[in-house]
Amino acid sequence: MTGSTDTEPAPLFREVGASWYWVLAGPLSAVATLWIEKSNGYGWQPAVPLLFLVLVSSFVGLQVKAARIHTSVELTGQTLRQGTETIKVAEIVKVYPPADHPLTSRKDLARWQSARALGELVGVPKGRIGIGLRLTGCLTAQAWARKHRHLRAALTPLVEERVGPNGPALESQDDDDAGSPW
Repeated sequence: MTGSTDTEPAPLFREVGASWYWVLAGPLSAVATLWIEKSNGYGWQPAVPLLFLVLVSSFVGLQVKAARIHTSVELTGQTLRQGTETIKVAEIVKVYPPADHPLTSRKDLARWQSARALGELVGVPKGRIGIGLRLTGCLTAQAWARKHRHLRAALTPLVEERVGPNGPALESQDDDDAGSPW
């Protein structure tokens, strides 16, 4: 009899979205409040610090949990998960080169920079950089990560080994930006 084996493929790239260390803001705010009360001559009055501990820890914990769900990234040999959306790597036919200009510049942007972001969020989450992807069905989308260069370095070889370094032969450079707005 053999033990259960883990059949999950090892991730090639992973970002968790947020750190649980942020929840320490609750206890730190409680300690700071206790110290302020004591140093101002009020003595040890734990009611307000306890309230800070509960409220701040709860609120920050909720925010961290949401960030870990909605802004996490995981790339395996078969799938790319962005938040709660997972696509197969086989659906990616091209990884666009990095953009020449950031979204905040007044210069011309690459068309993929206005494509929909993967995941259920409205756009690329704050603090993350988009990576243009050409998907099957002439769709364009943006993958994103804080460490976008590492994600691009892990994702590009997976796509190129399947479709070649120049992308699909049937599509011309002019068609790369045509089609669906996402």
